[in-house]
Amino acid sequence: MQKFTMETTVGIFVVFGLLAVGYMTVNLGHFSILGDDSYSLFAPFSSVSGLRAGSPVMMLGMEIGKVQKLAMDQKNQMARVEIRVKNGIQVYDDAIAVIKTEGLIGDKYLSISPGGGGTLLKPGGTIAQTQPAADFLDLLGKYIFGAVKKEEEAPPNSPEVKK
Repeated sequence: MQKFTMETTVGIFVVFGLLAVGYMTVNLGHFSILGDDSYSLFAPFSSVSGLRAGSPVMMLGMEIGKVQKLAMDQKNQMARVEIRVKNGIQVYDDAIAVIKTEGLIGDKYLSISPGGGGTLLKPGGTIAQTQPAADFLDLLGKYIFGAVKKEEEAPPNSPEVKK
């Protein structure tokens, strides 16, 4: 009888342990079993350098979702980004998606300005206005080697100068 109670107690602890590990896996891994609390939007970019699946999607300084998948659109020669946005977040068709960097050389994330003058994007909709990330090293190289030129000022007596 004593052996049966000990085995039962150990079995109960093992079951609770497995349930706790399963619960933590689902919650910490952002994995959903019963249903998804987000919807998909798409955005075409000319370059998604540095962006990866799992990167945060920010709006108004708050995380509203994640980058789900990066794919190549061979027909239009664009990168197609699938974004998962939490339910209840409204994104309009005049929104702008921009790839930004956290800090000077930090990770990339996707920033969305919500828009508001157009119609509401439905699940599966496309954010038409996008801007790829600025390549800091490319800009620095252009500046150092003189590819960035200042606009020349008009001579003082030219007709472009108004008095």
